[in-house]
Amino acid sequence: MLVRMLRTALVHPGQAALRYPRGEAEGVALPTRPEPVEIGRGEILREGDGKVAIVGYGTGVAKGLEAADRLSASGLDATVVDARFAKPIDAALMAQLATEHELLVTVEEGVLAGGFGTAVWESLNEDAIDSARILRVGLPDRYVTHGTPAILHAEVGFTGKRIAERIAAAVARRAVAGT
Repeated sequence: MLVRMLRTALVHPGQAALRYPRGEAEGVALPTRPEPVEIGRGEILREGDGKVAIVGYGTGVAKGLEAADRLSASGLDATVVDARFAKPIDAALMAQLATEHELLVTVEEGVLAGGFGTAVWESLNEDAIDSARILRVGLPDRYVTHGTPAILHAEVGFTGKRIAERIAAAVARRAVAGT
């Protein structure tokens, strides 16, 4: 996706900013002729059963896919989406996901306050969509010690396993509350 986003930025007539994490990439084959992506449009990677939609941004996509695999093993089939853009948010897709799913989970490798999940919440709130059904997963707003991304992610709970546990707990709470 980074190669395609670089291509998008190069052909875009205006300004563009790319954010990418340090550390190792996912290890996929690079396209020889990368096609640009439509600015402001996310992509549904996996269709679920309508209970949970996981919307990843950046490295949150791989974490979301891993969490969905773990949830699937316990009988919860989650939809997974690559948001691709923090700005502009794909408001139509977020509204669709919020309408069609009982719980919308945002996953980002950034501080939650003022981050991608907050932007999704604001977008839904502006459209008068029930945004109380959002679970935001990201990094705490505190100093995190130095280390490799894997070590730091484990320290703050930004792993597929921990995300799956948080989602399962939120689904269970919603079931008990009858919502």
